[in-house]
Formats: sequence, structure tokens, C-alpha cells
Amino acid sequence: MAVETADKSKAIVTKALSSLGEIATLPEITVKIIEIVENPRSTARDLHEVIKHDPALSVKVLKVVNSAFYGLPGQIASIDRAIILLGLSAVKNIAIAASIARLFKGGRISEEFSAADLWRHSLAVGVACRAIAQRTHYPVQPDEVFVAGLIHDMGILVERQAFPEQLTEVITRYSAGEGDFLDIERQVIGADHQAFGAGLTTKWKFPRHLRAAAGFHHNPMALSPELQKIGHLVQTADVLCCQEKLGFYHTAEKGSITDHMLDDIGITREQLEETRAELPDDLSDAESTLAV
Repeated sequence: MAVETADKSKAIVTKALSSLGEIATLPEITVKIIEIVENPRSTARDLHEVIKHDPALSVKVLKVVNSAFYGLPGQIASIDRAIILLGLSAVKNIAIAASIARLFKGGRISEEFSAADLWRHSLAVGVACRAIAQRTHYPVQPDEVFVAGLIHDMGILVERQAFPEQLTEVITRYSAGEGDFLDIERQVIGADHQAFGAGLTTKWKFPRHLRAAAGFHHNPMALSPELQKIGHLVQTADVLCCQEKLGFYHTAEKGSITDHMLDDIGITREQLEETRAELPDDLSDAESTLAV
């Protein structure tokens, strides 16, 4: 029965992704940037050659680099300098964030949901992931975990585009106290937003840790051991931001942050509360930099 349900869920995800328009494809330049950075033979010059041909992206990268969100001393006036100072990976992540932001468009489908609400929540989780990583000896760059948080709920965007009426029903039933958000998604749509997120980020050819963030942020223990840490980090940030009611907060509103999650990430309760206290200001900086 479980296999049959999994197969049905996979078929629903595949069909939904094949019917999507703009959201199903990242801009060609973003795909190129990801390919360059993932190639160990690439150089800063290779990345610069791609970015310089997209003036809008060049402006966005420099805006982010020079923002309060980054807090670098002095102004950086060129992409070359940004790449040298921040590295290929950080510039890749800024490019992904800039590309993702444009997908969060669309009107309100219920009193409790709009694409802008989801963007605010996604950005908050990205900011919280980055802040947690900076407070610990986390083995992944803060920029990398920022993107993991930013894209964790992309599956809801797929639902918003492919199943707007069903998503509205899910939200209504959840608000009426009918149970767990993901369980209701599976009942009404046939798959939850993690399944759609995993499908979308696979289609986009994202690295494994980003696919893990989108596909397993509610159940990271289902991941392989080397990916559980990123799963727990995003899960912790997600629950934190839902507790603070930042943007669309229903998905992990009833979640809890366990000692096991904190131990795996390497953060104390005190450090987590520091992150919570600073989150409004950090989110404000990020919102002014990465406007939709």
C-alpha cells in the first residue's frame, strides 16, 4: 500500500511539473552559473564572463554585496572584485537568490496565503539558517545554507500554480484544525510540498544538499547521514520562523525544536534565542536587498 501511494505521489509530481510554465525553468544564466561553480576546473574569470553579459544580474549581485545584509567594509564596485572577495560559491548563491525571487509573484488565493507571504517566510528561513550557521562551526558556508533555507518551500509554489483550489482547501482545512498540514496536503492534492520541492529542484539540477532541503526539511532523519545536518538546520530555522509567524507560517507551526536537532547542528538553546531576537532586523536587511 505504501509503495502504491508513493508511486501515485510521484506521478502527481511529475505531471504537475510538466504542466508548469515559468517556474519550471530557471533562467539560462543561473543554470550556467551553477554548472560553472560545480565544475572544479572553473575559475573566477569563467564566472565573470557569464555574469558580465547580464547587466541586471550584475547590478543585483553588487547590490547584495554592498548591502547591510553582507556587512562588508567599503563599497565594491565591480563583479571581479566581488568574486575575488566572496568566492565563486557566494556569488553563485546570490545569483540563485536573485533568480528565485522573481518566481514569488501572484495574487492572494486566500486570506492566509499569497506568494508574497510565502516569499517572506522563505527569506526569513534563509536568514535564520545563515545566522545559525554563523553562530556555529557549521561545515557549509553561510551563503550556501541561506539558499537552502530560501528554497525549502518551493514545492508550495508548484502547488500554488498547479493546484490553486486544492491548496486553498488545504489551508482552510488546516486552519479549521483538521490536522497536520502535510497530511492534509497528501489527502487533498495527493503529494505534499516536500515531494513537489524535491521534484522541482531535481529538474533544476540543484546540488544534493539543496534538493535535500526542499525535499526533507520536515523529516531530515529520512536523509542519508551526510545530509541530515543540512536537513536539521533548515528544519530548525523553519520551525523558528513559523513560531514567530513570519510570512506563511502554517507548515511547521506545530513543530518543535528538539535537543537532537540542536546537537546535530551544534548550537545551544541560548544561541538559538539570540538568533530569534536578531531575526526581525536581519530579515529587514534581507528584504530591502532581495526585493521581489
